[in-house]
Amino acid sequence: MRRDVFQAIADPTRRAIVTLIALQALTPNAISEHFDITRQAVSKHLRILTECELVEPKQQGREIYYQLNIHKMKEIDKWLEQFRKIWEKRFSQLDDVLLTLKSNKK
Repeated sequence: MRRDVFQAIADPTRRAIVTLIALQALTPNAISEHFDITRQAVSKHLRILTECELVEPKQQGREIYYQLNIHKMKEIDKWLEQFRKIWEKRFSQLDDVLLTLKSNKK
């Protein structure tokens, strides 16, 4: 089954895993130490994140390290950009209203 990146970040545990490995690549065991869930549950989340290409497994000796795929994060950022522009416009309009109210008060 093909999943998209938004399915991956829909789950709070997966978002926490992404946040955790954003700074450094970690093994599944190292990741599971940060959560109150089983190692198997962490593996399931990692599988989904990998299917969405949000994380990439890298073999180093006998260990597998999971690291963030920053290019896939850009897909999320691109989608959010449309909302960011709306918010910035609304904040700018609010600033204008507040300045008008302040100048009328004097």
